[in-house]
Amino acid sequence: MKLLKMLTQAAAPSGNEENVSFVIENEIASLVDELYKDTSGNLIAHIKGNGEKVMLDAHMDEIGIIVTFIEDNGLLRFSNLGGVSVANAISQRVRFLNGEMGVVFNEDGAKLEDLKLSDLYIDIGAKSKEEAETKIKVGDVACFEGGFTQTENRVVSKALDDRVGCYVLIETMKNIKEIKELKNDLYFVFCVSEELGLRGAKVAANVIAPDYAVSVDVTRTGDLPGKLKMAVKLGEGTAVKVKDSSVLCHPYIKDFMVKTCVENNISYQLEVLEKGGTNAGAIHLTNGGVPSGVISIPTRYIHSPSEMIDLGDVDASIKLLTKMIEKGFKM
Repeated sequence: MKLLKMLTQAAAPSGNEENVSFVIENEIASLVDELYKDTSGNLIAHIKGNGEKVMLDAHMDEIGIIVTFIEDNGLLRFSNLGGVSVANAISQRVRFLNGEMGVVFNEDGAKLEDLKLSDLYIDIGAKSKEEAETKIKVGDVACFEGGFTQTENRVVSKALDDRVGCYVLIETMKNIKEIKELKNDLYFVFCVSEELGLRGAKVAANVIAPDYAVSVDVTRTGDLPGKLKMAVKLGEGTAVKVKDSSVLCHPYIKDFMVKTCVENNISYQLEVLEKGGTNAGAIHLTNGGVPSGVISIPTRYIHSPSEMIDLGDVDASIKLLTKMIEKGFKM
């Protein structure tokens, strides 16, 4: 899990993915035929093979904040980069890309249910605006602090959305090195700015023009107390997406995933996510339409500094993607 820890602990809020991209480049350079970045910052690893093109994607960015204003007393006002909720932000620590750290808190006098992000501030310990401006400028970005903790079967960390997807792609690339003849031309794409509207994936898919696509991302679970009814549980295997807010997965890709799981004794679950989406939502609409699907990793507490995954689900996801590539995509 050393690699997963390195990936999650790299600070890379949307639009600032260089730290995690550097980790990935060092890990995969020897595994690929071609490695390059496009103009948006997507990291594209090409492994040459026969047949039609397949785009395999995970996103590098994590949710974060951007400074919008500095008060006279040195406190920072901020806006969100991606899905930052008030409840998950209050009392958390954020770390800026220059190493400065601050604490998020709320103005006095308001009820939690009434609070908006505009009611929150970041305290970096500065006594005045002038002191704060020696450390932080308007437009500086930060990510939430959330250390990496592993138990026997589970991991808790910030940014598992979607560094665990990046991890699945990397481990799959290592596995397929043993395949003598690939049946597809493979593009492993580590995308930028997914949290800002699937932006990197739109650019990459338009340039690569894949014949098929599979995104690897996290999904919610329905195994916690509350009103959410969802047939996905932590520790029950990889999740084969059927639908989310951004895509109704192509029947060929979905069925290919299910059949591969059954044939190889891979634990799997079927996923219908009522709210939320992945890069597949952008990819499947490019270049006249791309048959697309999603391998989802069940994750608790998404978009918090303490996301939780089960390592068995991760292993099942790696095995599924490896076996799909080994068998080959062909409608």
